[in-house]
Amino acid sequence: MSLTDDQSGEISPQRKSGRGKIEIKRIESTTNRQVTFCKRRNGLLKKAYELSVLCDAEIALIVFSNRGRLYEYANNSVKGTIERYKKTSSDTPNTASVSEANAQYYQQEASKLRRDISKIQQDNRHMMGEALSSLPVKELRNLETKLEKGISKVRSKKNELLFADEVDYMQKRETDLHNNNQYLRAKIADNERAQQQMNLMPGSSTYEVAQPQSFDGRNFIQLNGLEPTNHYSCQDQTPLQLV
Repeated sequence: MSLTDDQSGEISPQRKSGRGKIEIKRIESTTNRQVTFCKRRNGLLKKAYELSVLCDAEIALIVFSNRGRLYEYANNSVKGTIERYKKTSSDTPNTASVSEANAQYYQQEASKLRRDISKIQQDNRHMMGEALSSLPVKELRNLETKLEKGISKVRSKKNELLFADEVDYMQKRETDLHNNNQYLRAKIADNERAQQQMNLMPGSSTYEVAQPQSFDGRNFIQLNGLEPTNHYSCQDQTPLQLV
């Protein structure tokens, strides 16, 4: 029985149920990826073994999983095979040409960097006002314009920093004054409460400071209006005598 229809040419259900070709790309599912890795790893190791036995070839196979586990196979030794590979690669005639090409490339890059460094050093000397005798008038004008623009930017940045520092100082000063004001208000309130409590205590007396009297005629005592007492008469006084 044919697997395809002679008239329509369509694939029969039996052919559809067979194993199809899969797309080679990274498997997103972790479980499926791990299962596929185990199956294909075993198949790869089996093929390496078969190749080494059937063809008497020296084979070294190294496989690292995505979790960092090492799987290897070698019919001789992995280290010996790697050393043989290094020796064979170093004896290749193309190695010398590759080394020469690399050396030439690095020499060109080094020459370019030396020229760039020399130019930067020369520009720095010009900025410092040195080695100006070799410059024409046009380049001197360009240098003057660059210096003026640079000085303007430097001054602007300096003023900006000074203004920011002044603002920070004033804000800090404002905070300190506010804190001192709050502290003094709290002290005054505490003193007032303490004075009120003392006034409310039983037996407390309030001492008032006598106000100075103004000097006018009404404040003086009229001594003439006082009557003399009998205890201090003029006859009882003993006259004083000079010796």
